[in-house]
Amino acid sequence: MRPAATQTSSALAVPVLSPLPQIVYEPMVRAALAEDLGLGGDITAQATVPADARARGALVARAGGVLAGLEVALAAFRLLDAQIAVDVHYRDGGRVERGDTIATLEGDARALLGAERTALNVLSHLCGVATTTACYVAAVSDTPCAITETRKTLPGLRALQKYAVRAGGGANHRFRLDDAMLIKDNHIALAGGIEAALRAVRARAGRLVRIEIEVDDLQQLDAVLESPNRLDAVLLDNFSLADTREAVGRIGGRLTVEASGGMTLDNVAEVARAGVDVISVGALTHSVTALDIGLDVTLTANSAP
Repeated sequence: MRPAATQTSSALAVPVLSPLPQIVYEPMVRAALAEDLGLGGDITAQATVPADARARGALVARAGGVLAGLEVALAAFRLLDAQIAVDVHYRDGGRVERGDTIATLEGDARALLGAERTALNVLSHLCGVATTTACYVAAVSDTPCAITETRKTLPGLRALQKYAVRAGGGANHRFRLDDAMLIKDNHIALAGGIEAALRAVRARAGRLVRIEIEVDDLQQLDAVLESPNRLDAVLLDNFSLADTREAVGRIGGRLTVEASGGMTLDNVAEVARAGVDVISVGALTHSVTALDIGLDVTLTANSAP
């Protein structure tokens, strides 16, 4: 992995967030650059910017939020100019306010312009995920409940979006279908019922594989609790607040309780206080608003026309 850029600001004092390996995000960045540059490259920059021009760029927050994906964004610039100099002022997981300079760059002027849109697209989106997650985490901060995303992620961006959820203080649900067994309504229907599904899963699951089942109502929950087949967690899907409280009471700490479906900032705190352990929110990845971030570029003194 590429060494971290020089760090110069007290704003870097944020909780440690394990970085994404470069091998995870670089293929996506390369594909995005190739999509944007096409066969001819940035023909506007080629026409207006001298080939040997150098420039300084500043990634600036146009709104306040939580930072996520900075190294991913910087990879776009580095792929077009391997010698670019980068000075980082904020770490992922830290909060930026409107007008804050997140990082400064100096290098080939055409490279800065060629990578600009790819870098800003990914950075703005991931900051949006982190910022939205932080709002949900703050809403349940007086409870031990964890906030997670779902698998409702953009194709090809799952690892990045889930990383951004962690940057916002959330936790991760399963990454893939082979991470854990989650029995949903369609599995139950095709297996022939709850007990049949639980029995089949229990026979197939390895010793370290976690098993969770989704239930739609209290009657299904009772069927799960009466089953002799071991499982680890139950997902309450679109339960009312009253039924959530009742379900938590019936489970009595025997299973991890997850609530999902219709979760918003208006109701998530009440659901958390009902006693669930986890609340999963699809909106963290599929419905966020990008954080407005811009790139301000100026020619260096020795490149002035």
